[in-house]
Amino acid sequence: QVQLVESGGGLAQAGGSLRLSCARSGRLFTTVGWFRQAPGKEREFVAAISANGDRTYYADSVKGRFTISRDNAKNTVYLQMNNLKPDDTAVYLCAANVRNSTRYYLSGGYGIWGQGTQVTVSS
Repeated sequence: QVQLVESGGGLAQAGGSLRLSCARSGRLFTTVGWFRQAPGKEREFVAAISANGDRTYYADSVKGRFTISRDNAKNTVYLQMNNLKPDDTAVYLCAANVRNSTRYYLSGGYGIWGQGTQVTVSS
């Protein structure tokens, strides 16, 4: 059974950086997405990367600040977050096994989720 495990969250100051990792147990060659959910808010799309890493997608709110990448040899997807803002505070979750890779921004299309990692950005 394929599982996803996120790590790398924590506390950062505004303008700082964090790198999140999404490790997969078992082979999984598929689009992987990062989403986030803040208290009282709906889950929102952050970034996604195609199975072989040749295509990346970003929400407008993180474009130019976040970078998604993957190392398929290590079964790991990364989210490098720079110039963090207090509004980036949320639980970050990775997801895989999307039914339609063209709808990478829809959380309901993903079949496998990690447990999430907390990111807190102080002003």
